[in-house]
Amino acid sequence: MITTRPGYPRWHTASAQGPRSHNADAVGAYAAAGGPGVVFALADGVGDDSAAAQAARVAAAAAARTPVHKGPVEAVLAAQQAVRERSYGDAVLVVAMPFDGGYRIAWVGDARAYAWDGATLRRLTTDHTLAEYFRAHHQPVTPRMEHVVTTSVRTTKPHEIGTAEMPPGGLLLTSDGVHKPLTANTIRAILTNPGQGPADLVEAAIARGGSDNATALYAEAVEVDSKTVRFPVAA
Repeated sequence: MITTRPGYPRWHTASAQGPRSHNADAVGAYAAAGGPGVVFALADGVGDDSAAAQAARVAAAAAARTPVHKGPVEAVLAAQQAVRERSYGDAVLVVAMPFDGGYRIAWVGDARAYAWDGATLRRLTTDHTLAEYFRAHHQPVTPRMEHVVTTSVRTTKPHEIGTAEMPPGGLLLTSDGVHKPLTANTIRAILTNPGQGPADLVEAAIARGGSDNATALYAEAVEVDSKTVRFPVAA
């Protein structure tokens, strides 16, 4: 469905199951009446089963519907409460809440957020994985550590939730099925066509041997002087 409202971003999303048995990725987006913009959430279920897929859907929906004034950390905690009440599975999650034309970000696990200004791609999040923990402590890292998350929606404590902010500009959210097979240069090159960017990112990740679900969401910068902006509304 296409909705027309002034001052809201165009956004685009794509997802592929890849070689997995289930697509356990999910996207949530919600524009509250009278709110400052759209809250975006991307969740990646932990595992390859129906419980993981349900956890991702529950987490993304609960996070996206959190009132903006509560902030993105509260959105992650709302997702946690919803997952604990309505799913046996678990997920990782990244949430972006609008403010002053930019976004406040919160995340757990290895879902990512990037800022894109049409020329520069800036990563806003740090993966909560065993690999990143060992790197931070100057210890050797094995490939398997890249896939072991140290925080998740179900298990995180409030002080473990990562936070960041970005100024006005384009916002990219990805599951690890997109950003792990692709280099930053590849992501940057694909985003030069932002409307097709998520679909091309997902296709490229699978084509490069990605072994996971692959999901991307790109929200274009809000055009301040535009009178009407059209954007699709997620279920």
